Amino acid sequence: MTTGGSDSQSVKSDETLFAIVEAIKERERAGVTEIARSVDLAKSTVHKHLTALEQHGYVVNENGTYRLGLQFFSDGIDVRNQYDVFHAAKNRVDMLASETSEAVWLVVHENGRLMFLHGSVNNNTFNSHAVVGQWKHLHSTSGGKAILAHLPEDVVHELTVERDLPSHTENTITDREELEATLEEIRETGIAWNKKEDFKGVHAIAAPIILDGTPIGAITIAGAASRLTEEYCATHLRDPLLEAVNDVELRLAYD
Repeated sequence: MTTGGSDSQSVKSDETLFAIVEAIKERERAGVTEIARSVDLAKSTVHKHLTALEQHGYVVNENGTYRLGLQFFSDGIDVRNQYDVFHAAKNRVDMLASETSEAVWLVVHENGRLMFLHGSVNNNTFNSHAVVGQWKHLHSTSGGKAILAHLPEDVVHELTVERDLPSHTENTITDREELEATLEEIRETGIAWNKKEDFKGVHAIAAPIILDGTPIGAITIAGAASRLTEEYCATHLRDPLLEAVNDVELRLAYD
């Protein structure tokens, strides 16, 4: 029989393991002494965890300096492949990027956060500062707001009232009433905006991918604010974006 003490010890060990991984990630490379100092543990304890991580390919020991291993990347690819929306949207995202000559992203949400699942960036497009696997807040991104607008009311309340709405730029919406008004507008128009709310100098528009009434992701087009004006998006990007989303929804529904 498992005792309460052993359960607690196991949880603490798991937390230590994650803390070590985060310490290495923040530094890219670090030795045992530096990691132990960061997580406030004995070097012997840290070394034991590092050995286990190394045996499973999650860290690599390069002459006493540790970095994260490619096993994390392999696991991430496996997780992404479990998303039906990734397979349904990947080629359509690439096509939309080619049609518009803009950066186009497929985003999904998990545990109240947004992740970039796939992207197609034209070599001539503005650097939108987004990368596959990057986490973002829902309230400060066009894709996140597109998803929020179609989540159940109780879920939206939990994500926007019971949690903080951190500011990333002076344009980030941090007032809950303003955010709710924005979400209502998104429900009416089908389009969500990000006007320099997550990163200075970047505009984006997005539309949600909805399956059986549930938002499972969004497609977003991002670029320089000077180019992606409201008028330009309305006349050049809105219809291609909505068409792409519709194609993905149809594929999800019938494939």
